[in-house]
Amino acid sequence: MKYLLLLNRVEDDVPELDTPEGAEVFAAYQRFNDEMKEAGVYRDCEPLRGQSATTTVRVRGGETLITDGPAAEIKEQLGGYTVVECADLDEALRWAARSPAARDASVELHPVVTIEAPM
Repeated sequence: MKYLLLLNRVEDDVPELDTPEGAEVFAAYQRFNDEMKEAGVYRDCEPLRGQSATTTVRVRGGETLITDGPAAEIKEQLGGYTVVECADLDEALRWAARSPAARDASVELHPVVTIEAPM
């Protein structure tokens, strides 16, 4: 079963990539991705731009409403995602616990619904 791991963090706590701290964080995620690839569970993983680059779209009463920023005002913001394919929830939870995001932020797991395309 596929699981979407949402990597949430406080945006201000993310070091810039061109700093030693940022390079260390990037290297930790690279190692984590390599471990998932070796185990055969890795499907996809990408960081996301910060909340200032987010746009939210809603359609209400036939009118499209576009606002800058995330849909909700929350302390932690979605910083990236990982898609894994695991035998069960327990295996996905073990991978989520190994994510660098779990050490200083949070990882939210969502089972992915697989919809077969009609023939």
